[in-house]
Amino acid sequence: MINNPTLNREPININRALISVFDKSGVVNLAQTLKELGIEILSTGGTARVLREANIAVVNVSDYTRFPEIMDGQVKTINPMVEGGILGLRNKHSADAETNNIKWIDLVVCNLYPFSETISREDCDLALALENVDIGGPTMIRSGAKNVGWVCVVVDPVDYSALRNELGSDGEVSFETRKRFSAKAFGHTAQYDTIIHNYLKEEKLSEDFSLTYTKHSKMRYGENPHQQAAAYQIPNNTSNNILNATIHQGKKLSYNNIMDADAALACLKEFDETACIVVKHANPCGVAVGDDLLDVYSRAFNADSLSAFGGIIAINQECTADVAVEISKVFIEILLAPAYDQKALDLFSKKKNLRVLKVGELKKRKKKLEVRNVDGGILVQETDTSTLSGDDLNTVTESKLSSTELETMLFGWRVLKYVKSNGVLIVKDNTTVGIGAGQVSRVDAVEIALRKAGDSLKDATLCSDAFFPFRDGIDKIAGTGIKAVIQPGGSVRDQEVIDACNEHRIAMVFTGQRCFKH
Repeated sequence: MINNPTLNREPININRALISVFDKSGVVNLAQTLKELGIEILSTGGTARVLREANIAVVNVSDYTRFPEIMDGQVKTINPMVEGGILGLRNKHSADAETNNIKWIDLVVCNLYPFSETISREDCDLALALENVDIGGPTMIRSGAKNVGWVCVVVDPVDYSALRNELGSDGEVSFETRKRFSAKAFGHTAQYDTIIHNYLKEEKLSEDFSLTYTKHSKMRYGENPHQQAAAYQIPNNTSNNILNATIHQGKKLSYNNIMDADAALACLKEFDETACIVVKHANPCGVAVGDDLLDVYSRAFNADSLSAFGGIIAINQECTADVAVEISKVFIEILLAPAYDQKALDLFSKKKNLRVLKVGELKKRKKKLEVRNVDGGILVQETDTSTLSGDDLNTVTESKLSSTELETMLFGWRVLKYVKSNGVLIVKDNTTVGIGAGQVSRVDAVEIALRKAGDSLKDATLCSDAFFPFRDGIDKIAGTGIKAVIQPGGSVRDQEVIDACNEHRIAMVFTGQRCFKH
């Protein structure tokens, strides 16, 4: 290890480049520029073949090192002739280089085997995954990134144009550019190793946890105009999510748009039957299921049309012209659907401010890890993909429920999972009629849900995401027409709450599990 090293911050001349890339997009144009500048090019395997086919002269790395590519190409660039040529400090190691016939490599252009694509294949097993772990590539990249004083390393084809422009006619690269590319290179290998780490560890929530994302888009601002923001996504994730949605029309999605749209899509994935979700400020404000999409949309929107103004609508069936006509009558920010017929798109095209997103075929949510930042670290948990069936419900009151009433309860519970806690909602005829979300006391949530429901309480069901700590919530609904309550149970005052239900002739079931969403 060198003590007190100095760092060259002057521009460097590129005399020799090593190009070894899996993603070959743009590499021919870059190599052509290097050729015109008289820069010698070293290369390997498929990259060398592509360049030669474009009439660009290259020197095989194996010819330069005088050591053949062996072990099915797994060992080709791990060699002192290569690593010494990249890592050597030109102002300190010239004698070593000359003694060992090492030539300086001033530019490294390299990207890696697509490990994330490999592990996403249905036929991928551990052997195939490990076969696609790149060793030589990360070594070259990290070597070039470390020796930023004397070497330029480029890992992203997007940067080839900027490099070509900087090389200009004199073949020089500034320290500022080298430093920027160096940071990107270390990020590239860090992300690569993180994907491998997460794939190999057996427990999803093991002692160590790693994160890696690629930048999706920069935003004008975050939740508020004074906050900077950007969207990042999981590398090579092809699931039907908001970041992968096709935007048929409308402005670029904002930070709040993505948050709200993600909440709507997550709730929508709970339902196999025809469903419509209306979301405002990341909370459902109207949800309905049924057989006919137009009817389902109308019930969901009218469940709380005041809150729905400027919100997000998500449907899980193709949006047809008759539905588009009705949606076009109201102001919403975003519409999500698996697909649209052309007549619907033509109708929406007249509403220039409406963002129309196609999310493709919907699939049930899978267990995954969700991450939240806290000061000094992160919190990680599994997503709540739990389900309830009639067999999971325990009727604890004298009044009993019919199978239809139990079905209504289960519908309400699926929606309640996406209501911010403390959350209480009232449902009737497979439609939400009142939602009280994000309250600091459960009785406040009950009061808001009652007020939202208005005159729609007769024979309705109330759903609570956690137990009632006191009987006051039940007393609030006495005489309103609410016929049943579903809640987790588990309070030290459960019997007091059960007694209140019996007094008011309200049926109540316990789920045995809660569905908090903070």
